[in-house]
Amino acid sequence: MSTLKQERLPQLDIFRAIAILGVIHVHSSSFAAAEQGLNSPYYYWLNWINIFFKFGTPSFIFLSSFVLFYNYYGRPVTRSLIGNFYRRRMTYILLPYLLASMGYYGLKLYVNGEFASESAIDNLLSFLRALFTGSAYAHLYFVFISIQFYIFFPLILKLLQSSRIWVRLAIPLGFGLQWGFIFLNKYQLHIIEKGSLAISYLAYYMMGAFVAIHFDKVKQWLTTPWGQMSSLYKKLTVLLLSCWLVAAFTHVQLWYNGRHDGIWVNSLWYELLWNLHTMLSALSLMYFAFLIYRSAPRAVVAWLTRLGELSFAVYLIHPLVLLIYRRFRYHIPLESFTYVMFVYGGLVAALTISWLLTQFVFRRFRLSWVIFGSVPRSLSPASRGTKGTESNGAVNSPANQRKQENRGM
Repeated sequence: MSTLKQERLPQLDIFRAIAILGVIHVHSSSFAAAEQGLNSPYYYWLNWINIFFKFGTPSFIFLSSFVLFYNYYGRPVTRSLIGNFYRRRMTYILLPYLLASMGYYGLKLYVNGEFASESAIDNLLSFLRALFTGSAYAHLYFVFISIQFYIFFPLILKLLQSSRIWVRLAIPLGFGLQWGFIFLNKYQLHIIEKGSLAISYLAYYMMGAFVAIHFDKVKQWLTTPWGQMSSLYKKLTVLLLSCWLVAAFTHVQLWYNGRHDGIWVNSLWYELLWNLHTMLSALSLMYFAFLIYRSAPRAVVAWLTRLGELSFAVYLIHPLVLLIYRRFRYHIPLESFTYVMFVYGGLVAALTISWLLTQFVFRRFRLSWVIFGSVPRSLSPASRGTKGTESNGAVNSPANQRKQENRGM
């Protein structure tokens, strides 16, 4: 089995940037689309933003799996590899998740005036339940399901390494197990927070693994300019993007009919359209990331690359910015165009303030990795070589000799 180090993929930072923009679009429009803006003449647009951009978190899930299998599939599963794998995840994922959960949970108690209403023991038990369900705050479920996948990753890696048959079956197996759980939960288990369970996203994880293992072939499609593509590749690209748009707009319309007109259908249709929309989105984003890196102006590439480097930190902090921003709505009429602009203002504020804040912390504080995960190499002080410095494919040790590794989110 080959142990050669994989090529660094700077395009993945652009993928992350697009995905985090999707996440912030959804979160900034959540109240407007779900309740506040229902009577607005601009509601279709508010709902469209909220549903179309739901590709953000599933795309991160796909990318996390892609990066892991891209880096580890060609390496033997040894005790040293597993130990290093878990050590890095505990340092750069688990620790920030714990601190973010504590901070957001305390914030919820404060905002809701619940600090004094429950005893310290009750608050602690409630926090632990939230911690182990990924529900300390609305966005933390993503980190929680990532931790679940990390627990089983060495076993899945070993399974896919054992036979090419398992690799060929990866996507059907992931899709089948995910949907088996969906049916089981709908008709028997009735788990309300099923979105906090990694099995709800198994198709994305297995698709990421499949694409990573076959990346030598996929890369030919991603790196070939349109004019030089074969006829087959052009047809497949058009088919992918067309199916993506059809699934996305059908998904948008389904939710509009339910939210605005009260025409709801069986919940399995929402699951199916979300699944198709976001899986096709992940593949489309991969194509767009390579296209942008190859063809866009350097300033655009640099902007997106920096956002991608900061994406995990921005993901953690942006809900706090939105929470504060929304307290300044005052008496803006919900039916007015001003309210639409207020929603967009939240998007801009969440992105800009989160970006500037996390960039400042990374540059100025040696222990920034404790709360925001691995530090992008481009933002770490030149004189520092701590264990926390890492950027999409680059990690610095005190001797500045640690091997490069493409990172997940």
